[in-house]
Amino acid sequence: MRDIDELTRVDDPAWPELRQAFAGSAVPVRVLPADADAGRRCLTQLQVTARSTLGALALHCGGLVLDDGWVRVYGAGSAADRMPGLGRVNGFPADPDPDWYPVHGLVVGHDVLGGVFCLNGHDPARAGRPGVPGQMTYFAPDTLEWEALDMGHSAWVSWLLSGRLETFYDGLRWPGWREEAAALDLAQGITVFPFLWTEEAHADLAGTSRRAVAMREVLGVAADSARQLGAGDPGFLGDL
Repeated sequence: MRDIDELTRVDDPAWPELRQAFAGSAVPVRVLPADADAGRRCLTQLQVTARSTLGALALHCGGLVLDDGWVRVYGAGSAADRMPGLGRVNGFPADPDPDWYPVHGLVVGHDVLGGVFCLNGHDPARAGRPGVPGQMTYFAPDTLEWEALDMGHSAWVSWLLSGRLETFYDGLRWPGWREEAAALDLAQGITVFPFLWTEEAHADLAGTSRRAVAMREVLGVAADSARQLGAGDPGFLGDL
């Protein structure tokens, strides 16, 4: 297992370039301050270097809040902002363990509706995920199914900043969505009734009833529904 110095002392760290990308983002982005100790523990468990986007986010920021809170990307975590980190969301061991790995892949982000962004592990088929190892996937709250995103983690972060979220969430945003998302605590999401996967919600999203609840509740409802409807256990409910 590489120590923290090996992981952080690299010639071409990704963080400076990422900061430039945040400044030029096509969507609003807020960079949360990181807990330095948590970031170093997270990086040690991940065993990726600060040269990678994943490693840079884990080491240098608590997380990213995009599009006025609609999407949250996990870093080291920020207790002051109630933003969990990669370690907590994915259930990292208390002390770095070379034999531990996230069986279902690494959860790297959520959206307010309970959509889950996950980086495939070495055997996505065993975890019931589409795509290939190292590829990003998305659990869609309106279908309760996983979708392959055909990109890796670094490209995914660039994609988030590019302005293409508007197209990606076409049909899942209603008039006033931005204000509702911005009003949330970062430990909260939005529950929609009738549920997003029902015909009623598909036919008239603007006419649904919505309220702010704990993100754990939003994800729990989606997970329970996926199991009951035969879609299997999505396997993403960490410690939020």
